Amino acid sequence: MPNQASATARALESEFVSRLARFFPDATPVRIPVRLSRAKENGESAASNGKAPLPRSAWSALQETVIEFGTPNEVLFAVAYPLEFADHVLVESRDGSFHAEASIVAVQYHPERTVVAARFLKPVSNWIVKS
Repeated sequence: MPNQASATARALESEFVSRLARFFPDATPVRIPVRLSRAKENGESAASNGKAPLPRSAWSALQETVIEFGTPNEVLFAVAYPLEFADHVLVESRDGSFHAEASIVAVQYHPERTVVAARFLKPVSNWIVKS
């Protein structure tokens, strides 16, 4: 039964994210596992000021999650912790090939889950490719 409950929760989470994706016409399903960190200070990220990215010590690990949908400029995912509009996050693939700072631009709160869209602070080339 634990696997069934886990699969049901995962399907529900995906449904929540797909509802938010309706507001992003270019959103494509991607399902990319990532690590998510939040800026320790609630201030501006260095990337938004055109400076070098914040050092690793400036980030607080939040959780692992899955990017359910993406556009060339945004990623959409669900987290167990509350994030708020304009929070800055660091999104990294497990293998380190994807590393981008983003700002939360949309939030939907659900019981035990927060669904968010985060917009990249700098252009990320070729991270999502449509055929």
